[in-house]
Amino acid sequence: MMPPRTPVSAAASEPDPSRRNNLSLLTSLVHHHGVLSRAQLTRQTGLNRSTVGTLIGQLVALGLVYETAPAGEGQVGRPSPEVHPSPSVAALAVNPEIDAVTIGLVSLGGKVQKKIRFPTERIPSAREAVNIASAVIAGMRSELDASYRITGIGMAVPGLVNRDDGVVRHAPHLGWRNEPVARMLGEATGYPCQAANDASLGAEAEMIFGAGAGQGNLIYLNGGASGIGGGIISDGQLLRGASGYAGELGHTFVRSGGTTCHCGATGCLETEVSQSRLRELAGLGSGDAADLEEALASSNTARVDDEVARQLLYLGIALRNAVNIFNPEAIVLGGFLGTLHALAPTSLNQALLSQALDGPAGQVKIYRAALGSNLMMIGAAELAFAQFLADPAGIGTATAPSPGHAPASQTG
Repeated sequence: MMPPRTPVSAAASEPDPSRRNNLSLLTSLVHHHGVLSRAQLTRQTGLNRSTVGTLIGQLVALGLVYETAPAGEGQVGRPSPEVHPSPSVAALAVNPEIDAVTIGLVSLGGKVQKKIRFPTERIPSAREAVNIASAVIAGMRSELDASYRITGIGMAVPGLVNRDDGVVRHAPHLGWRNEPVARMLGEATGYPCQAANDASLGAEAEMIFGAGAGQGNLIYLNGGASGIGGGIISDGQLLRGASGYAGELGHTFVRSGGTTCHCGATGCLETEVSQSRLRELAGLGSGDAADLEEALASSNTARVDDEVARQLLYLGIALRNAVNIFNPEAIVLGGFLGTLHALAPTSLNQALLSQALDGPAGQVKIYRAALGSNLMMIGAAELAFAQFLADPAGIGTATAPSPGHAPASQTG
């Protein structure tokens, strides 16, 4: 059991830059791995055992990690205590879609503590999405203040988002243009807020916590109600582009004479590979990917089988192009794209081996996203954890903010 959370005095001394960097390194390792022994932290950081012990002691005093006796029996030598991330340190996550706004609470270690999906009767405007999120957060506020230290809010938005200022330049499915959603939600809740593209955040989350763990070069593609987005990890870093817009693989050209996309082009991947089309054939309304997969897997109609094969054909074309361009070690498929792959697991592999260049095609492996329906919550929370991980002691001494003004009522 974790010991009770101890309030931290705001008078704690400011660490020097070297100590701050080392605290950041240790906290990030524990956060990303969930639990590590002191011995493992010593090996991975290259610091001496005494320094690691002192730093861990400071993190424990700040209430950011806690230690337990080592698990297992028959260990050789002196047992090394295990270091765990504190579940009392958490971030809020928000993911607006065309049919819902989802709000989550994610603690250190990438653990989703709570997730609330607020369905909407129509596509929410930016203001409506902010109002919904701020109202839900207001309803959680007494619990948050009593039990958590919130590092901030991360928003995962399906569209072109400038990470530097949190402005959604264009979210075609949502119909948003030049919406400063990070500032809007920050003002509504009092918490610092950042926003970024949902698929880019998903790529980072899968690289850290999911199917892409240990892979320095991967392509992530996610399919949802708002289309298809992508993220590219190159040498362990997200490929952002000049303004953070890189990775829009949903707008890869896959079909001559295809239908017109929301972006204005024709033949885009997301016009040919569509969740809504699959749901319609399966006789389903709105909902999550789990019920779609169950319906498709249990269907024995030729129309469904043909549509799955057709969509896999065009998805294979897009992946062929991506493999030839980026030479990834792994492709991770999330949302309904993971469902398509699961229904015919050899189809995409065969497409790459027969159509992509021999070298890149022979190296890459295709995985289904491991984080499931929690992916966007974990990815958005990682955005909100970034400042905390850069300076754990500084954030650790902060008290919970008060809202800038009363949260707006729910709409939509």
